[in-house]
Amino acid sequence: MVLQSLKNCLWLSCVLRTPKACFWSTAIGALIIQSVSNDVYQNLAVEDWIHDHMDLEKQQVLFLWRNSPAVVIGRHQNPWQECNLRLLRQKNIKLARRRSGGGTVYHDLGNINLTFFTTRKKYERMENLKLVVKALKALRPQLDVHVTDRYDILLDRQYKISGTAAKLGRASAYHHCTLLCNADKFVLSSVLKSPFKGLKSNATPSVPALVKNLFEEDPSLTSEMLLDAIAKEYAVQHQIDHHITLINPTDETLLPGISNKTKELQTWEWVYGKTPKFSISTCLNMTYKDSVLDVKVNMDVKHGRIEACNIDLPEQWLPPGLYSELVKSLTGSKFCPNETTTLVTTLLRVCPQDDELHSRWSLLCENMIRLM
Repeated sequence: MVLQSLKNCLWLSCVLRTPKACFWSTAIGALIIQSVSNDVYQNLAVEDWIHDHMDLEKQQVLFLWRNSPAVVIGRHQNPWQECNLRLLRQKNIKLARRRSGGGTVYHDLGNINLTFFTTRKKYERMENLKLVVKALKALRPQLDVHVTDRYDILLDRQYKISGTAAKLGRASAYHHCTLLCNADKFVLSSVLKSPFKGLKSNATPSVPALVKNLFEEDPSLTSEMLLDAIAKEYAVQHQIDHHITLINPTDETLLPGISNKTKELQTWEWVYGKTPKFSISTCLNMTYKDSVLDVKVNMDVKHGRIEACNIDLPEQWLPPGLYSELVKSLTGSKFCPNETTTLVTTLLRVCPQDDELHSRWSLLCENMIRLM
């Protein structure tokens, strides 16, 4: 594999010196490419670029990629419902929204991502998954792996090692799937568990499943071995040379317009703002001076922004004017801890200089920010 990668690097250096059109027309029938980046936004942008620019009538494509720690949600999902956003921020794990549907997945370098590109007419995800299973069996015949009717791949008839999502365009389509090799299962289970209570949404929910790494079944397996085995099987089925082309997702010469696609996928408006409308009805149990206050909060959130807000505070707990300013400021703002922190800090500056009032205000604001 090392020798093959060196060959790929030499080949790619030659490609970059030729007109970009030549690169995508070198292979007829099928092409295997692998990203040299571990950045989730860059790799998702490559998917978009291939879908939008390549002539999939002439070439089918297998795209291989791996990411540094990231949580990736489906196009129609709610991040507050799907994961522990506070924990993601603490661990500096990226959150990304892909353009395909499906559920939420955790990525790290122990997780392999495969994207199969075809025309819409040739789209067949069951065949793609059977290809993956065949590659696994060729590598380790003793593995008990099979494809389910839900387009998952199970190990030992109960553990999910691969999930599926897809995007079907007018003429082009892609199907991508994951493959758990040696991912951090502790982090996976922690970040894919939302602490949110009282959230109502029509967003697509993920379906929880037992998961297992292939490494747990056979410690001799590595991500590199699995990638190579899948590429080899793809090459056999498409009658092409077993040749993996390395690409750099930041190269505008190779992928004109790619940087704009990457930037768009990183914006708050895409990651959070595309969330389907949802509502929150919850109770904040706030401890203040040895007593517990139950504060009811109701919000409607549309496009990631607070559309309506009501906070049911005990009478006289805050001056009515200050409470009104808080609700007024929150309405229309992003449902986001950073923006809310800025808002409440600004309001605190005009708050009367009263220590107890400041303590109450800070406690309420801390709990509101914790919601987000």
